[in-house]
Amino acid sequence: MALTRTDRRIRIKRRIRKTISGTANRPRLAVFRSNKDIYAQVVDDVNGKTLASYGSLNVKELKGQTKTEQAAVVGKMIADVAKSAGVESVVFDRSGYLYHGRVKALAEAAREGGLKF
Repeated sequence: MALTRTDRRIRIKRRIRKTISGTANRPRLAVFRSNKDIYAQVVDDVNGKTLASYGSLNVKELKGQTKTEQAAVVGKMIADVAKSAGVESVVFDRSGYLYHGRVKALAEAAREGGLKF
């Protein structure tokens, strides 16, 4: 039986999460991409806490921009929010999505914003 696109992504996500884990020193930058929006959160997996989060729903000025441009804005903003929470370095978790398009734009903008990964 062939896997659906979602089942395939979840299988890849589980495989990635076996090796990636966020600590207090170096939390995990997790990305979720829906058809319409994109979200990012900085998670300390050891203590089970979300240190910072941001999504494209939070920004009103994104009307009329492409989804890739919106992802870049979210990347810059998650970097700002994470830095204000005291986070300098993270582990990037693409959640099974290809490192391409919106996910890549978010990651590169977060790097430009000052996060190290």
